[in-house]
Amino acid sequence: MKCSFCPKESIYFRKYEGHYYCEKHFTETVEKKVKKTIGSNKLIKRGDRVAIAHSGGKDSSNVLFMLNKIFENNPSIKLFAITIDEGIRGYRNKAVKKSESFCKKLEVEQYIFSFKEEFGFRVDRLAKKIKSGYCGSCGLLRRYLLNKKARELKATKLATGHNLDDECQSILMNILKGDLLRLVRIGSMPQLTKNPKFVTRIKPLVMIPENESELFAKINNIPSQPKRCPYSVDNPLRGKTRKFLNSLEETSPGIKYSLYESASKIVPFIKDKFKVGKIHTCKKCGEPTSQDVCKVCEVLENLSS
Repeated sequence: MKCSFCPKESIYFRKYEGHYYCEKHFTETVEKKVKKTIGSNKLIKRGDRVAIAHSGGKDSSNVLFMLNKIFENNPSIKLFAITIDEGIRGYRNKAVKKSESFCKKLEVEQYIFSFKEEFGFRVDRLAKKIKSGYCGSCGLLRRYLLNKKARELKATKLATGHNLDDECQSILMNILKGDLLRLVRIGSMPQLTKNPKFVTRIKPLVMIPENESELFAKINNIPSQPKRCPYSVDNPLRGKTRKFLNSLEETSPGIKYSLYESASKIVPFIKDKFKVGKIHTCKKCGEPTSQDVCKVCEVLENLSS
């Protein structure tokens, strides 16, 4: 089929719109959505120092690529990348190299921090020590480092690669589990708790579906790590939720957007109904936590015992 906007051959049919797109027009629409998300939600403003959490995967690489394209000639906005090397032999080392190469190509400053240097061990050891739940522990440690290092580098915003599918899966899973408070974490700039030690997180790709993010990376020759982490364990609920949402999208195009918009309207009421507990300072590391000792310090203590 021909592109709906020019004589060129189409490479993508956006079912929820009913339009065919060539490479050029598809790329333009994705970038336009990202710009709209940033502008309408005021994700980035004059004077911001934006740290981009760059793992080397397609979504984080897309964020890096698009933010750099949008703001590279804006002297009032500073962009830099933060990459966390968890220490997974044969996997993360390759992703870090790709990440380094991509940052150099875009001329974006990059900072790399490792579990080994910061915590004294690699994920390889974590997986051996903790027989189950190491994915959750690894994610906890990674988020901890991203926030801490972004703050130390004086970032005002921390951009992540969460896309529309990620948000919709989290929305439905939290509803099914009855964990309504976690719903306030959705959105392009969730601010569940305001604390000077928390760097504000932003999600520029929140209106981009997973398959479109993947196609965007392919069309624009954006390198990414296609392999899954060798330690990754599928969350049964997330896996079934993903399949369920994809099947609904197939028969009811645009349902993911509807779910996201509906949840976004509910969030203000949840914030009024549920009060977030007081944020303390961890007695061991000094980072913000809802407990006397943060979860990261608990994980580190268990590893040393």
